Amino acid sequence: MRHRRDELRWNGWGRLDQGFETHGRDAAVWGFVAESLGTARLPSTPAPRLEDTTLPEGRAPESLLAELGRATDPSRVTTAARERAFHAYGRSYYDLLRLRSGALEHAPDVVVYPESRDEVLAILKIAEAARFAVVPFGGGSSVVGGVEASGGPAHAGVITLDTTRMSRVLEVDGVSRTATIEAGIYGPALEEALSKRGFVLGHFPQSFEHSTLGGWVAARGAGQLSNRYGTVDKLLVAATVATPRGLMATSAFPASAAGPNLNQVLCGSEGTMGVITDATVKLHPLPEARKIFAFLFKSFDEGLTAVRALVQEEIGAAMMRLSDAEETRFFGAFRHVIEPSRVNEWAEGALGLVGYDHKCVLMVCVEGDADEVTHKIKRIRAVAKARGGLYVGEGPGKSWWKRRFEMPYLRDPMLDHGVGVDTLETATEWSNVPRLYEAVRLAIRGTLEAEGRHAIVMAHVSHSYLDGASLYFTFIFLRDLAREIEQWKGVKAAASRAIVEHGGTISHHHGVGTDHAPYLDVEKGPLGLDVLAHVRKALDPKGTMNPGKLLPPRG
Repeated sequence: MRHRRDELRWNGWGRLDQGFETHGRDAAVWGFVAESLGTARLPSTPAPRLEDTTLPEGRAPESLLAELGRATDPSRVTTAARERAFHAYGRSYYDLLRLRSGALEHAPDVVVYPESRDEVLAILKIAEAARFAVVPFGGGSSVVGGVEASGGPAHAGVITLDTTRMSRVLEVDGVSRTATIEAGIYGPALEEALSKRGFVLGHFPQSFEHSTLGGWVAARGAGQLSNRYGTVDKLLVAATVATPRGLMATSAFPASAAGPNLNQVLCGSEGTMGVITDATVKLHPLPEARKIFAFLFKSFDEGLTAVRALVQEEIGAAMMRLSDAEETRFFGAFRHVIEPSRVNEWAEGALGLVGYDHKCVLMVCVEGDADEVTHKIKRIRAVAKARGGLYVGEGPGKSWWKRRFEMPYLRDPMLDHGVGVDTLETATEWSNVPRLYEAVRLAIRGTLEAEGRHAIVMAHVSHSYLDGASLYFTFIFLRDLAREIEQWKGVKAAASRAIVEHGGTISHHHGVGTDHAPYLDVEKGPLGLDVLAHVRKALDPKGTMNPGKLLPPRG
């Protein structure tokens, strides 16, 4: 399945025919949000229509458009306003503010849809000769400025290269359990094709429905079941990348000591070294059984201790997702507003009586054959119970699994009501998780409250390892409509400083893009950045590829 661009929101998340379902309880929902943010009512702040939005003047001469048409097909070269607007930015909160501003500062001058490696190579040669920057674009779900259609000072314009017509499964090797797949395939289409052959890749980011294989590799992403299947850098076996200097292909060895692994240079390169045209990835057999169940803990620290024990004892859960008390409370109450339940009210009261009034929920998923799943559940329940976990069954997990890709749809109606919603994430060693958690929460809340804005700051552990874990923060706040860009930049800077000053990585799985580039030197060091810059220059001597992302633009 390939999403037609006219079926998707150009200035929001997902499909036009989908949205966040409130079951007709809009008044109650927005009343709850207003009360939670300490205000009597929320403003109406709808996004402008495309016809009321100003795009920058196109800079692509007819000669360039004709050349691109000869290299691909004229029907796949477009300067249409909707295509330019759709490809202007990714889908971060900052991106959405700009897409809804009524005047776009950046937009590609032309969008091209190649269908093969050779066409990609031809586009790059044409762009380099014309001094046009090239921005690779798959699902466009970047939340760090990774696909913003901006060039460097030496560029005459910007070409966005949309990979989504390159979506074939090229080969499935059932013996080796690998598959070679074109980079523009969307998550659902990829898994559907593999399931017909009895396999699963198992990479399920929250953007799964609207992101592509190439984007996952380019951003070094992580999926919800990474405890079982691994992050994308572990799933990647080989890749082919079209660069301004030609094709670069790594080899599909299970392991090799022949120098550094170049897959790990390409994975996370964010389109700055070339366009990923296809990738070979590891497969797993479709699981026979899956169970998702939940525990409650009286504190986040107790939950952290349980997750660490479960992962370090290598029991083999596919997912362990631990929400802090604020996330557990807010989303539980939010869901109750949408779907009221007297049973849930009674249950909440009973839990409070036994000390779980500030509870933290841990959702666990296990997969495998039926006997394996049964054995794992027994061990997990014993470990969790020994660390204060109260088993509450499969209900919460089933509910979350059913809705796990819905939450991005909530941002657009929030924005329509003057409410900001943003996320950021990091990772650190187990011994440092509590310190980093507190520092980032305080940075976000303190920045917003200093300007008189109440903030709901929530967090969860989304991925865990033998030596540490990731922390994923979500924060909801009233927008300062007179200075909403400055408001966001202040919060983002404070949170980013808190991360790097308290021992966290600037990104666990969102990537670097433009938003995190100023903080990369703390993590990589000057010499490390110099190494990356020289690799980039070797593949892209004139700085054609995705300038301003990952590393500063040249020229």
